[in-house]
Amino acid sequence: MIIDVSEIPKEGLHIDQDFDFLSLDLVEEEAVFLEPAHAVVEVKKVGSDVLVKGRITTRLSFICSRCLRPFEYNVDSVFDLVYLPEELDEIKEELEEEDLEKFFYYHQQLDLREVVLEQLNLSLPLRPLCSEGCEGLCPVCGQLIQNGRCGCEIKESDPRLEKLKSFLRDKK
Repeated sequence: MIIDVSEIPKEGLHIDQDFDFLSLDLVEEEAVFLEPAHAVVEVKKVGSDVLVKGRITTRLSFICSRCLRPFEYNVDSVFDLVYLPEELDEIKEELEEEDLEKFFYYHQQLDLREVVLEQLNLSLPLRPLCSEGCEGLCPVCGQLIQNGRCGCEIKESDPRLEKLKSFLRDKK
């Protein structure tokens, strides 16, 4: 959805729309959309700046990084952005430090679809987990660990202590 910046009315634009993105558009490669991304966005023009404020909601399916099981993840993300005209992008050296954190629109156009996709990607977890308490898989047998251990014996000894252990065994 392309917004012509010169045609934004004085009172601004209110957009309440679903966006159909492909799972390939997401930075998390194994994520799958369970419903379209819904965005409610307010776009206002103040001088030559464009203020974009909104909320994105959707449901995704992820693969847990620990146990490798699929789980549902609800996205509910808010954003508040400022876009400057492209002319200012060309003179970045003269901009204030706070302006460098802002974005730019080009050719008097703002692609709202790209804005929503970018904000959606920024809201995704780096390591998706089905729960904070997920214990993952057993490193020995590969079984799902639930409520404690799976029964495999994992010897976690420090190789630096092996000489001490053999010394204590020899004393017996």
